[in-house]
Amino acid sequence: MTGSPSCGAFLLSGTLPHSARHLSTSSALRNESLSSKKTHQEATEGHRQEMPGSSSSESSPLTKPSAISTVPDMVRGDWVLFHPVYSPEELKAVQVLHRDRKTISDKLAFGLVKFARTMFDFVSRYKHVEKPPAPGMTIDELRKGGYLLSEKQWLDRILFLESIAGVPGMVAATLRHLTSLRLMRRDSGWIHTCLEEAENERMHLMTFMTLRQPSLFFRLIILGAQGVFYNFFFLSYLLSPRASHRFVAYLEEEAVLTYTRCIADLEAGNIPEWTNLPAPEISIDYWRLHPDAKLLDVLYAVRSDETTHRFVNHSLANLNPATDVNPFALREPDMHVKGTKIEFERSESEQYVRQSHEIMQQNARQALAQKPQGPGL
Repeated sequence: MTGSPSCGAFLLSGTLPHSARHLSTSSALRNESLSSKKTHQEATEGHRQEMPGSSSSESSPLTKPSAISTVPDMVRGDWVLFHPVYSPEELKAVQVLHRDRKTISDKLAFGLVKFARTMFDFVSRYKHVEKPPAPGMTIDELRKGGYLLSEKQWLDRILFLESIAGVPGMVAATLRHLTSLRLMRRDSGWIHTCLEEAENERMHLMTFMTLRQPSLFFRLIILGAQGVFYNFFFLSYLLSPRASHRFVAYLEEEAVLTYTRCIADLEAGNIPEWTNLPAPEISIDYWRLHPDAKLLDVLYAVRSDETTHRFVNHSLANLNPATDVNPFALREPDMHVKGTKIEFERSESEQYVRQSHEIMQQNARQALAQKPQGPGL
């Protein structure tokens, strides 16, 4: 990856095939029926028939207040950006990894993340222990001692974290969008990846919101935390995009650890309220889960998403944000790579871009070869 204009132009060319964004890796499978014109027309027509003010507006699902009823049944999946759909093998391939701090900015970013985590654990009175402090303690005793989180505490923790985690991607996308407009040049593929991350984190929040409606006090805490964090990250990204991506990557390391512990607690029977709890409908739509999926399957999918953000942000932090092409603009490695490797070094990102170009050129040649030939002259 050299950041040359030709490389960026190739990645962002509008002449690329529609399927370029999700080449044939198992982490990028999509439901092709969702892109058909017939489905889109039916969805559009159905939406128009249920618009407020029509004769059927009182019974319209658009008037219901729940998190998932605002999406008409006939357009499931069309209302989100690109996101991976994982195979069962990929879901189990995730490892808890940590990147060593190599620079002063790395140490500062990691220190801020660890400080935030320590304070959050202190406020929530959570103490993670590998083994109970005393043998034979019941789940209630462990919860009272702060060694296990209850179902309510897990949801509070997840809702708070996801409401904050959706901020960095949107801030980065906004600033890069404005830079592209101001300098009147292409962005080399960074904006869409940042937007996809923000949307993905927001969908995590929407999923868990179906399990618990936060109190007014909790919402006020979110309001204050979001206001502080948005402005903090906005200024940070203006000063150093690379350090900001590193900060997000370390934050995602903690998210992977959190969901790994949550999964372990659930599988060990320490969250009995969630045992065999069906997956929310919105999560089945979003991750293309089996209709009989459980909440445990949702947690595995969310953890894989956080692993993707960990890998992508560490890799982006190794690039020059002003000149380098985003190596994930066209495709991403599957979870067997992202789940076991903490990042791409800059040279690896450059090689990955070259491979993407070769795949695109090969697909273009195959499409040209399969194109029916016209009658001879």
